[in-house]
Amino acid sequence: MNNSFFERKYVVQGIFIIAAFLLACRLFYLQIIDDSYILSANNNVLRKVVIYPARGVILDRNGKILVQNEPVYDLMVTPREVKPFDTLALCELIGIDKEGFDKRYQKAVNFSPYRASIFEKQLSAQTYARLQEKLFQFRGFYVQNRTVRSYPDSVAAQFLGYINEVTEKDIERSNNFYRPGDYIGVSGVERAYEELLRGQRGVQNLMVDAFNRPKGHFMDGKYDTLAVAGEGLVSSLDLELQKLAEKFMKNKRGSVVAIEPSTGEILAFASTPSYDPNLMVGRERGNNYMKLLNDPNKPMFIRPIQAQYPPGSVFKVVSALVAQQAGMIDEHTRWNCPGGYSYGGGRGFMRCTHVHGTIDLPAAIQGSCNTYFGHVYARMIDQRKMKSTKAYSLWRDAIMKFGVAQELGVDLPNEKKGLLPTADFYSKRYGNDKWGSGYNISNSIGQGEVEITTLQMANIMAIVANRGYYFRPHLIKSIGEKKVVKKEFIEKIPVGIDQKYFEPVIEGMSRVVKYNANIRIPDIEMCGKTGTAQNPHGKHHSVFFAFAPRVNPKIAIAVFVENVGYGATYAAPIASMMVEKYLKDTISMSKAVQERVLKESNLIVPEPPKNTTEPVISKANGNKPQSRKRESYVKHNEVAVINELKRRIEYKNSEGR
Repeated sequence: MNNSFFERKYVVQGIFIIAAFLLACRLFYLQIIDDSYILSANNNVLRKVVIYPARGVILDRNGKILVQNEPVYDLMVTPREVKPFDTLALCELIGIDKEGFDKRYQKAVNFSPYRASIFEKQLSAQTYARLQEKLFQFRGFYVQNRTVRSYPDSVAAQFLGYINEVTEKDIERSNNFYRPGDYIGVSGVERAYEELLRGQRGVQNLMVDAFNRPKGHFMDGKYDTLAVAGEGLVSSLDLELQKLAEKFMKNKRGSVVAIEPSTGEILAFASTPSYDPNLMVGRERGNNYMKLLNDPNKPMFIRPIQAQYPPGSVFKVVSALVAQQAGMIDEHTRWNCPGGYSYGGGRGFMRCTHVHGTIDLPAAIQGSCNTYFGHVYARMIDQRKMKSTKAYSLWRDAIMKFGVAQELGVDLPNEKKGLLPTADFYSKRYGNDKWGSGYNISNSIGQGEVEITTLQMANIMAIVANRGYYFRPHLIKSIGEKKVVKKEFIEKIPVGIDQKYFEPVIEGMSRVVKYNANIRIPDIEMCGKTGTAQNPHGKHHSVFFAFAPRVNPKIAIAVFVENVGYGATYAAPIASMMVEKYLKDTISMSKAVQERVLKESNLIVPEPPKNTTEPVISKANGNKPQSRKRESYVKHNEVAVINELKRRIEYKNSEGR
């Protein structure tokens, strides 16, 4: 009996103990672990509103606005607070359908029933005005202010770049500085200067009533934090010059880069085909982005720093300077040009554009003589006192000091280096290290495997203008109200060429412009060089590079127009007009030339296929395999001369008309 009583006693006590323990656990869970009730309670009276800072404004060098901000409104929702309402009315107000509403709402529920998330982003001021009057009807919804980018002149899209909503990887890389719904620079200056442009978020703690209407700041704003706007940037671009470059390059594929030699500041940075940067803003941004991404003309490709071309005649300028510094030639060194350069023991012949006769260095620059620079290259590479591989390596090192085959360090992401093969590259190609200049003679005239960017071309002109040094090209002139300039942009970078060796080259470049009435600028001595970059897959590329004036230069420029023929056809007139506009604020070039450059016909041809590397037989190297790119130059050069003569006759006839 007693034993039975005591057994029941312990059972009852155990039940009470277990019940008490379970109750204690539940209370601990509700009060310590589960925050749903406190969140719900707080959200009934408090709303934390993120205050997004305005991104820094970007100006041109003269204080004109390139990028500014305009207000937009994100519609936020807290699913737990939503009460039954007329969903079709809300859909009509913000311009979505019922299916779109269901998707957005389910996404918000999946994110968190208790925390606010974006329901619809970037409502316009007009849409917000309509919505605000009836917002009290939609419990659980409220509007959050923010700003987006606006581009008043719709220019310089590739330079400026664009912003986009952060991804999970962006959040991880930033150590959780960003939160879902934040925006980040994706390309261009927006990406390169993201940490300065983005600013710092603020937070407001607002008290709201039963209708979700703000009733003031909690504790009079004691716990609020202010948003800090991003730093403003002053770019080096001249807005009017940039507009002019894009105007001239319309319906063409190519790029224009203009640099102030004394500072390295980039005055114009045009890449075409281009796009309106305003397309990358607003609710249609996603659709616009996919259209641009799938456009076969690749408008989002940043050609001045990413397209790599055979440099053509600009390379002759560099070769002449390097050879003089090495003591291989001087301004009086003369060679006879019979219409081409014979190499490889007479097994190969590189044609020239003309029969120049016996000429010196300035005349060779003026006439862009392939024969002369074939001799210069051979003298540099085929030195008896050292192996060709070593001589080539020394030549390559000297060329690279001009910023070739390396990143210049411009303040934009994804800059390409270009290409200047090493000696090992050729030794591997030919199976030994006993090759000489005849094996890669196309390098002498900027063809073959050599590739550089338009920015590197313009920088070479800045080096020549400065007579031996350059400042790292850059697109941002100063940062913030204190006008801070990055240290790396004020460093003078020498190229290892004595100043005296520049004058013969500059004299030849001066003659190029002086004796060409179509590009000569009244009262300004411009020194330049037309070029034709050979293209085995179609029409050649039109190239022109120059600086002006000859004394105390103010601008260096490179223009590269793809698949349109010869340098004097398009690139030279474009550069000449831009230089004159920048220096004199006028354009005196004939109307006929201006109309030809500006004509509306589309000169963009389909992208050529990738270079083939099928082996072909060349006479230059003892029947060793080479690429078609080199062979095509020699094969097509005679035809090129005939076509150039035809073009000049047609052009003079049009001038007469």
